[in-house]
Amino acid sequence: MTENTTPSTSKGTIVLVHGLWMTPKSWNGWKTRFEQAGYTVVVPAWPGVSDDIIGLRRDSSALDGLRISTVVDHLATVVDGIVAETGEQPIIMGHSFGGLMTQLLLDRGYGRAGIAIDSAQSAGVPVLPPSVVKAGMPVLGKPWTVNKTVLLSAKQFHYAFTNSLSMEESEKVREELQIPAPGKPLWQAALHLAMNTGDSKIDYKKTDRAPLLFVAGTADHIVPPKVNHKNAKAYKAGVVEVKEFEGRTHYIVGQDGWEEVADYSLAWAESH
Repeated sequence: MTENTTPSTSKGTIVLVHGLWMTPKSWNGWKTRFEQAGYTVVVPAWPGVSDDIIGLRRDSSALDGLRISTVVDHLATVVDGIVAETGEQPIIMGHSFGGLMTQLLLDRGYGRAGIAIDSAQSAGVPVLPPSVVKAGMPVLGKPWTVNKTVLLSAKQFHYAFTNSLSMEESEKVREELQIPAPGKPLWQAALHLAMNTGDSKIDYKKTDRAPLLFVAGTADHIVPPKVNHKNAKAYKAGVVEVKEFEGRTHYIVGQDGWEEVADYSLAWAESH
């Protein structure tokens, strides 16, 4: 539990899941904001990840070959602990590949509501706009990265995450937040775009899934809105909606105006 909330006063628990190239640190603003709103906030790191940005850049071998299923299994254990302690399911929010993890956790029956922000697509969603191909080339253009990690260059990070910022501003964000990302999850997701199989498989007809909101940024190169709309349409049951935010990039959780996205996401989860 956090210092400013207790089991008797907390409105509930929110789990924030980071994505590739990021650490729990990327959620700092959201964590503080939701705690101030009366929630207990848990920000679990992926296996092998920590907020030691410098250390992970020096040695990221712990992330080599990390699979989607390994991350989801770890997150499921975290949520099981929350349910055991509080007696209720948390709201789950995830960014980028954390959005895919959110979808997969809801598919397993976890969560009161799920918010998938700039979410990587789940299996069987065959849409691949040109900007997605370009953003993914540092990994998918190099087959030897499948069991290795990749650190984005200044130019690659600017295109993928912070294209609304100047290169100088982008570099500050990159130095503060970016760690090497395991290539395996990207390869897994890419190989299962056409068929609903593998670690990112979803039961799109599941009727007892928690409500799910896709949040999309219109300026996002990695996951443009078209991807989120196509992903949402794959679901054949339950409450699944899409909300677009104008001018938001893949850095939507830290970009100027992130508070609007955070507040909308929480309000939607509360109302559903």
